[in-house]
Amino acid sequence: MMNPSIHERVSPIMTFTWTRNHILALADWVPAEYEILLQTASSFREVLSRRTKKVPALQGQVVANLFFEPSTRTRSSFELAAKRLSADILNFSPGTSSLTKGETILDTAKTYLAMGANIMVIRHQQAGVPLAIATEMDRLDTGVSILNAGDGQHEHPSQGLLDLFTICSLLDAENPSIERLKSKKIAIVGDILHSRVARSNIYSLTTAGAEVHLAGPPTLVPHLFAGMINPKNEGKLFIHWEIEPALSDADFVMTLRLQRERMTNHLLPSLREYHLRYGITRDRLKLCKDEVRVLHPGPVNRGVELSSDLMDDPRVSLISTQVTSGVAVRMALLYLIADLDTQ
Repeated sequence: MMNPSIHERVSPIMTFTWTRNHILALADWVPAEYEILLQTASSFREVLSRRTKKVPALQGQVVANLFFEPSTRTRSSFELAAKRLSADILNFSPGTSSLTKGETILDTAKTYLAMGANIMVIRHQQAGVPLAIATEMDRLDTGVSILNAGDGQHEHPSQGLLDLFTICSLLDAENPSIERLKSKKIAIVGDILHSRVARSNIYSLTTAGAEVHLAGPPTLVPHLFAGMINPKNEGKLFIHWEIEPALSDADFVMTLRLQRERMTNHLLPSLREYHLRYGITRDRLKLCKDEVRVLHPGPVNRGVELSSDLMDDPRVSLISTQVTSGVAVRMALLYLIADLDTQ
């Protein structure tokens, strides 16, 4: 694979130059950016299908994974993506770091900068931390790129993008494009309030022209979400406190984990009642299109958000596909924001 400058990376099907140095949120992405991301991820998916799954695209680059919050899927996916691109990797664990001795987050980032990090992948329980680190890196004119791997109740861009790639690839494996999503109905069910994944998906799917329906208890789907959609987008956003209208004729259903660790108030009467009213079961899917497919960002509370039989049914569940897509999408993100002029 060629390694052009970040300022010369142009989509093969449109005149568009990639200029984004950081990936912090999807709120301001335009359709052309989604298209080049999908195309780049598709090319890396082809690489991952080969016997030799490694390319030298980021050879000599250092990727630092600074995960201040526990993670299994996202951290492992970014690490594997960086390895597949031949980058050198630094991993950070807060429990054994100098943070326990009073070091600030910015000082930690500067330590990894001094070690030669070119890209920092940041995950933090508080919203805004990746932006603060990116702002400091820019102030110091370091050229370091920051990739948000999930921050508080703000956004989780790479998860939103891998969900988009999973859906578009199912609709057209050879040429995944947001054009395939126009007028498709996608239901997002569950804990919308605490979900950074939901926020990123709302931005990406509505920009793609999809009709997005949020559903869940009123305590977890506040009406303020209705204002998230950009009026320039072709897509539409609807809110339901009953699940049936959200599922009716849906093409895709995305369920979200109940983030009980973030719930400071009694937002749910019980998990059993939640499953009875909002859990995705085979019977409930009869309301959807015949070929409906189900997504979940994981980890799944089996028997709460999603019945076990659906989760394990490859004819319905796209959960394993999402995990596989995640490596290709994160390879694409690392590649696109890498300043390859430094090599």
